[in-house]
Amino acid sequence: MTLHLPGADGALRAYEPRTEPLALTPGAPLTSRTVFSAAHVVADPYADTTPDSPAAVDWDATLAFRRHLWSHGLGVAEAMDTAQRGMGLDWAGAAELIRRSAAEAKAVGGRIACGVGTDQITGGTLAEVRAAYEEQLAVVEESGAQAILMASRALAATAQGPDDYLEVYGHLLRQAAEPVVLHWLGPMFDPALEGYWGSSDLDAATDTFLEVIAAHPDKVDGIKVSLLDARREVDLRRRLPQGVRCYTGDDFNYPELIAGDEQGFSHALLGIFDPLGPLAAEAVRVLDTGNTEGFRALLDPTVELSRHLFQAPTRFYKTGVVFLAWLAGHQSHFTMVGGLQSARSLPHLSRAYELADGLGLFPDPKLAEERMRTLLHLYGVTP
Repeated sequence: MTLHLPGADGALRAYEPRTEPLALTPGAPLTSRTVFSAAHVVADPYADTTPDSPAAVDWDATLAFRRHLWSHGLGVAEAMDTAQRGMGLDWAGAAELIRRSAAEAKAVGGRIACGVGTDQITGGTLAEVRAAYEEQLAVVEESGAQAILMASRALAATAQGPDDYLEVYGHLLRQAAEPVVLHWLGPMFDPALEGYWGSSDLDAATDTFLEVIAAHPDKVDGIKVSLLDARREVDLRRRLPQGVRCYTGDDFNYPELIAGDEQGFSHALLGIFDPLGPLAAEAVRVLDTGNTEGFRALLDPTVELSRHLFQAPTRFYKTGVVFLAWLAGHQSHFTMVGGLQSARSLPHLSRAYELADGLGLFPDPKLAEERMRTLLHLYGVTP
């Protein structure tokens, strides 16, 4: 049945939803690439919250979504940017999320890595930043999960130059029990991270980043790069010490970076693999057979949706991710912690629906259509 979707120009356009989903079922474990989906959290829609109150999470639905990702062979990157760290989910909520998800991963045999940051403080001395990192690192290691050292707003505000980054990260890597993933999140995802690694000159910042890794290669499993610059990621990937992986976080250019070239490839840790989970896993299984063309044929058509969700202001991509999870039937509502469901416009969400439906991402296209129609009615759209 025809939907009338509002465009950016304010005009309604007719859209005919597809009737059959893309057939995607769990398959063999992934072998040629290590792939993490940075997973969103499901809010409790019945909680009596205000914008400044602690996040209220629907734990059953949140963990069910992680089981969905694990069932398709993906790892879960937990308590990351996609889970609204610093944008609705505070450290107390993140700590509980880490503990619950790590226990669930152990129960089902799923792979999990968890974000370690400093979001229990907003600033302070370098010693206080180190202590905040150490507190979170202890929680992740005690849960049995791999640690991802996330970029820190507090460190960005406190550090006076590259040497402060070298000191803080060196201290953390020396005490880490197991190799960690280092995360470089660009300012397009979080403006407070401008000038990370001690410089707004990305070449200089890259040199400092690599210096940290070179000093402790045995403690760095890999790096997660979210700069939305494919050329820079490839150049950085080629300069890594032997055995240190590159996990692409480039939600604009991921197919080419995962496919790689004659000199190497990127693994993946991506927010877009939250809505694309089953399709991404199927594409990587095709790549596992050596069929790069087949991999690109499956994944390249998804880039338009990803670029739409991650368009500026990029940090609000989480709204589109949760919106698609609601349309796909993974949760019963479109409510987000911190009220972030209001961060994107109806034309933006309408286009996200159209692109995702065109890809066949919704297991039940009829349900997605009905929910989209409900949202349109809520906004007063009547053809």
